[in-house]
Amino acid sequence: MCTRLRNERGQALLETAITLPIILLVCVGIFEFGRAYQVQQVLTNAAREGARVAVLPGITDGVVTATVREYLRSGGLVPTDPLINRVVPFNGSAQITASRVTINYPFNFMVLNPVVRLITPSSTLGAGVLTMQAATLMRNE
Repeated sequence: MCTRLRNERGQALLETAITLPIILLVCVGIFEFGRAYQVQQVLTNAAREGARVAVLPGITDGVVTATVREYLRSGGLVPTDPLINRVVPFNGSAQITASRVTINYPFNFMVLNPVVRLITPSSTLGAGVLTMQAATLMRNE
C-alpha cells in the first residue's frame, strides 16, 4: 500500500501542468474573440451612421467622414476614413440611387498573435493583422 501511494504523489501536479495552459488559452481566446466581435459591431454601427448622414440632401463627404470618425472614436477605436460612394444603383435600377459607406479597420489580436508565434514561428498567422470591413447601403432621399 505504501509503494502505491508513493507512485501517485506527483499525479495532481502533472495533470495541473498539462491542463492549466489549455484552460488559460481557451479563456484568453474567449476574451479576444469577444473583443473582435465588439469591434465589428462598432464598425457596422459607424457605417450605418455614415450612410444615414450620406443620404440626406446637401451633405458633403466631409460631414459623412466626420460622423464616421466621431462614432469610431466614441466606440473606443482609432478613427479611420471611410470609403464613400454616393451614386450606386439601388436594386439594379438606374432611376433610384443609393449611398454606400464602407469602413476597413485593421484588427490585431493582442494575446493570440504572440501565442501563435510561439507555437509556429514561421507561420504567417501570428504576424498578420485581420482587416475587418463593414459596409452599409441606403437609398438616397
